[in-house]
Parts: sequence; C-alpha cells; structure tokens
Amino acid sequence: MPGGCGRICRTSPAAFREVGRVIRTVQLLRYLSDAPLRRRVTAATNKVEAFNGFSQWLGFGNRGVIADNDPVEQEKAMKFNALLTNAVVFHNALDIAEIVRQLLEEGWEITPEDLAHISPYLTEHINRFGEYSTHELGIRPDAYDPRLDVDFTPLRDQGPAAVGFGQAA
Repeated sequence: MPGGCGRICRTSPAAFREVGRVIRTVQLLRYLSDAPLRRRVTAATNKVEAFNGFSQWLGFGNRGVIADNDPVEQEKAMKFNALLTNAVVFHNALDIAEIVRQLLEEGWEITPEDLAHISPYLTEHINRFGEYSTHELGIRPDAYDPRLDVDFTPLRDQGPAAVGFGQAA
C-alpha cells in the first residue's frame, strides 16, 4: 500500500464510534448481569471517592481552589496536596498497625476480615488549624517493624468479593 496507511485509514470515524457503542453496551450488560462485578466496582469506586474526599479535606487552603493561572504553579499545588495526602495516609497506616500489634499482644484475635474494614483516611486526630511544634524534628523515630503477625492466606485463596467488598450493592 502506498504510504503504508493500510485499511485503518479508510475506516470512517462513524464505524469506530459504532464499535465503541457496541463495546460499551456489552460491558453495561455484563455489569448489570454480574452481581459480584457490581460489588467490586462499587467497592473500588467507594475507595477512590473516600481518598478524593480525604485529599480535599487536607487541601483546605483557599477552599481547595487553585487560583493561579500558571500551569506550573497549578501542578505544584496538586503535587504538594498529593504528597501531603500520601504522608498522612502512611502515618495513619503506621498508627493502625501499632494499635493492631498492641491488641494482638493483649490477646485480642484480629482477623483479615477485621482489617479489611479499617480505612487509613482518618481525620479526627488532625488539627489543621492548630499550632504545630517543630522542636521534635531532630528526634529520630524507632525503626519501623512491618510485621503484623496476621495470617492473610485465607484472603489470597478467595476472590476480591470475600475481602469485605461484598457489603455494597
């Protein structure tokens, strides 16, 4: 073929649009007929929405509005908010892991299903408008121990619906 175009160049945009509509229809029918798929999609959507709400809550300056017209400054503001959000999620996860360890030491039985219901998007302990001390910046924390001593094997043997995703829909 001259120019190496092939058949794709002669296919009309209307044909691609129709193929897209067929694919969307098949996916919609699959979604409507498959309850476990609906539960997984709902659970994933809820997690994303929870993260977005948490991120917006943390980015309280100027009510979350990026007033600068400079794309570089806009990108910086978004990346700083993402960095802050991820740092707080990490800190919350460390706190949750420490509490789980303490409960295990006290003799509580913690199951993977219990842990599946815990969210790292906690805000009650954050004082956004308070005074922040920097005198502890030079203090090095103890080394982090990533072990939780919880057997996650049953969760690996089951599908995503068994990990607490089955509560929605």
